[in-house]
Amino acid sequence: MRSINQHSSPFSVNAEEIFTALQSDSAVGLCQPEVENRLKEFGANKIEEKARKSLFLIFLSQFRSPIVWLLVFAAGLSFYVSEWLDSVAILTIILINALIGFYMEYQAEHSMNELKKLATVPAKVLRDKNLQEIDAAYIVPGDIVYIEAGDMIPADGRIFTATQLQLDESALTGESLPVEKQTEKLAVTTPLAERNNMLYKGTYSTKGNGYMIVTDTGMNTELGTIARMVQSADQVATPLEKKLEDFSKKLIWITVGLVAVIFTSGILNGQYFPEMLETAIALAVAAIPEGLPIVATLALARGMLKMAKHQVIVKKLSAVETLGGTNIICTDKTGTLTQNKIEVTTVVTAADNAAGREISNQIAVLCNTAELHESAAGFSEIGDPLETGLLKFVVKNQLNIQSFRNRFPKIKEEPFSSETKIMATLHQTEEGFTIYAKGASEEILKRCTGIFEAQGIVELNAEKKHYWTQKAEELANTGLKVIAGAYKPHAAETAVLHTDLVFVGLFGLIDPPREDVFAAIEECKTAGIRVIMITGDHPATAKNIAVKLGIAADANVTIMTGQEMNAYENLTEKEKSVWLNTTVFARVSPKQKLDLIAVLQEHKNIVGMTGDGVNDAPALKKADIGIAMGVRGTQVSQEVADMVLKDDSFNSIVIAIRQGRIIFDNIRKFVIYLLSCNLSELIVIAFASVMNMHFQLFPLQILFINLITDMLPALALGVTAGSPDIMRRPPVTVNEPIVDRKRWITIFFYASVIGATSIGAVFLSHFTVHKTELWNPELCNNILFFTLIFSQLLHVLNMGSNSAVFFKSEVFRNTHVWGAIALSVILLMVMYVIEPVRKVLSIYEMSASDWLIILSASIVSLLIIQLGKKLKIAVQ
Repeated sequence: MRSINQHSSPFSVNAEEIFTALQSDSAVGLCQPEVENRLKEFGANKIEEKARKSLFLIFLSQFRSPIVWLLVFAAGLSFYVSEWLDSVAILTIILINALIGFYMEYQAEHSMNELKKLATVPAKVLRDKNLQEIDAAYIVPGDIVYIEAGDMIPADGRIFTATQLQLDESALTGESLPVEKQTEKLAVTTPLAERNNMLYKGTYSTKGNGYMIVTDTGMNTELGTIARMVQSADQVATPLEKKLEDFSKKLIWITVGLVAVIFTSGILNGQYFPEMLETAIALAVAAIPEGLPIVATLALARGMLKMAKHQVIVKKLSAVETLGGTNIICTDKTGTLTQNKIEVTTVVTAADNAAGREISNQIAVLCNTAELHESAAGFSEIGDPLETGLLKFVVKNQLNIQSFRNRFPKIKEEPFSSETKIMATLHQTEEGFTIYAKGASEEILKRCTGIFEAQGIVELNAEKKHYWTQKAEELANTGLKVIAGAYKPHAAETAVLHTDLVFVGLFGLIDPPREDVFAAIEECKTAGIRVIMITGDHPATAKNIAVKLGIAADANVTIMTGQEMNAYENLTEKEKSVWLNTTVFARVSPKQKLDLIAVLQEHKNIVGMTGDGVNDAPALKKADIGIAMGVRGTQVSQEVADMVLKDDSFNSIVIAIRQGRIIFDNIRKFVIYLLSCNLSELIVIAFASVMNMHFQLFPLQILFINLITDMLPALALGVTAGSPDIMRRPPVTVNEPIVDRKRWITIFFYASVIGATSIGAVFLSHFTVHKTELWNPELCNNILFFTLIFSQLLHVLNMGSNSAVFFKSEVFRNTHVWGAIALSVILLMVMYVIEPVRKVLSIYEMSASDWLIILSASIVSLLIIQLGKKLKIAVQ
């Protein structure tokens, strides 16, 4: 069997012919053995991505940096002046740095690939007579796929059943307006944009529902054809990466200036030209932490994987840094603040008799697209939680769902939409046709002209309408989600489904708040994050939940409804001010959500917005952080969002924000650590050159110091758990630099202390232990070399936050930091005992007294910096 497109154009033949060609059945679907055979034949339903960079190319890319070429030049210079050991040593250090860079880049890419695996797209497929939800990657030609509003189309297929089905095909055809779909065959010459009996992979449903038979998958789809012609562009750098690049460029110019001073001073003081040139190059390399972008990317990717363990899938690196600056969360109520375990607790019918309850059950089962399968393990649910809650209520009443549906087959459907707030279906009954409807109580009451009471159907007058409006308000005030049910017996087959209905009664459903939400909202308050609740629910229900959760201060809070919200373009400044100060919005449309975000952003807020419906997509795109629901969210909302909550929990949003802050804080930590260490070397060498001291660090020693003290501690800082007060600080502003003025002062303070104590150790050794001896340049050099290394290794412990006690800080408790220090010391000791390495680095044996001075000076450096932090000289 081959793809249908290889036989003919599926849009130009009857659906029956396609079923025959693909050996499929519209009522049964494919069986599992046949699916497995077709998977082998056609492969997974995936679009091929741009080829991944090979391990060899990743390794080769480590040598593209201009700084590496500077080192190669230095090695060549050493070779030219017959300094063979220096030349080999420099080339060895280049290789070691390349291997470290290769490992980090590989880890970052591996982490990103792991994240991609988590972002699967589900599809509802009919197989062996059962509608089941599967990973869209396992769809094959001949599969029967059910599509409803909000679904991404998982493959190309021919529609054979459609109910008001509309598609947004702008991603494929450029057509911005939704396309109405139908089932009839078209002319063979019909262009792609006009094939309204086809569904194409990558587009999405905006309204209605329907079934299609899959004709093509993977690279055989129209989307696959385009993917073959145009491979994905390179990933755009995130704002943080751009900040780091700009920061590095500025640092280069600062470094060039300092190195020029040191080089000139050395030449004027009679230093050997090639040696000073090597020193200048080594300093330039040491001062510029070119590995920063890789370390930052690795920290971001690792942080994203950590979030994934907390049920948060972050789809873009840039979203992680924006999370740290979020100061407003606009959240839905149902399923996010509540448990999304909706149960019917109350049914109030106007008839208050068996007949009224019978019609209520019919509404619950028939005006419902959900599926509920009962087994020994419990209920297996497919569909909206509210609808599955209605079905469970019917099952508890010992009624059979399938027998209801077989007895009253569905003829037509008006799907629920956020505009109408109702759903209606037309069914064949013994008496002819009957319409069943459910939805927001006020919307159902608007569309009703009659009411089913004990004596039968009577007129729904203004008095009765007011009574039931108040009744819905009473139920909502108790915290129940309230919907109304209606029907219309003896309807015409062509009747409009939502007019002249007969009111039946109210369903009161409970959806308890999530237990972890109370603490999460309190944490938001201490973190300077404002929580705004936006819901389509009844205002009274919204107020009850908002007060209960602490979003609203008390029951006197003003609830703004959609009816009170003017269009954005017509808003006055006074109205905008009211919006800005409102905490709870009820009965709000998707357009009003979009307008609210615009007002909040206009006033420089960083807004996170939750959404689950197809109509939420514009608001999710507009928000600084679009947050889609993984359980009840539509595929469209998940596609456009920046992050997806796999458990739909508000607490997961707070966890993500906390992790976003931690990642930014960790990146700031290792930037400050690297710069202060590198600057301390510049200070030491500048001092020795300008003062024409008899001791100085050699180029190879500078490179070795950075090899030992830079990479491992910086990587360890990147996985620090986070400061205890991270959620007690105000959000980071978008334009806030990684290193602001206060932190530049901190860096210079750190570097000065490390530099001063290292030079001080040299003088202390000479005037105490060796006071009867002449100055020994080799010994002075070694003391300076080792003091710098140990001071810098201990300096990583200074990166803990100012608010934490030193021994309880997040860095001190980070086992990775201690592992990095230990491994660095081991490498240092190995170097010290290997004679050839010692010779290359000009290292000599020292007395126990000299080692005591080195370690003491390093500890003094740590203590002075800690005192500076206590005195607020340094800010961490």
